[in-house]
Amino acid sequence: MPKNDPYQAYKQQAVMTMTPGDMLNALYDGALKELNMALAAFQRHDIPEINRSLQKVQRIFNHLRNSLDDQYEISASLGALYDYFIRVALQANLKKDPQGLEDVIQMVGELKDAYIQADRKLRVSGA
Repeated sequence: MPKNDPYQAYKQQAVMTMTPGDMLNALYDGALKELNMALAAFQRHDIPEINRSLQKVQRIFNHLRNSLDDQYEISASLGALYDYFIRVALQANLKKDPQGLEDVIQMVGELKDAYIQADRKLRVSGA
């Protein structure tokens, strides 16, 4: 990729100007995308794609877990949930068995929806 790639510059600027809510939403979207790609790869028996997608899922949830602020009570619950997501992705990758991935997709989708609603309320209230 060229050094002065305008698309890369645009993407970097877009990420740098995201609100925390936008960033969280993007990370959840990325996790959902990779989880669904892993499920599709399981159907095709595409081992390299399964590995790539599930490793990326683990990196996303490790990042989310590491960015939690321990001064809030909910952080411990979210940390445990992120640990569970990481554990399911790791086991699916090691065993080459998609068991549990659909449950994780559902849970991540619900968590994402809850954050979207909370973010909207914060924006409306002006906080």
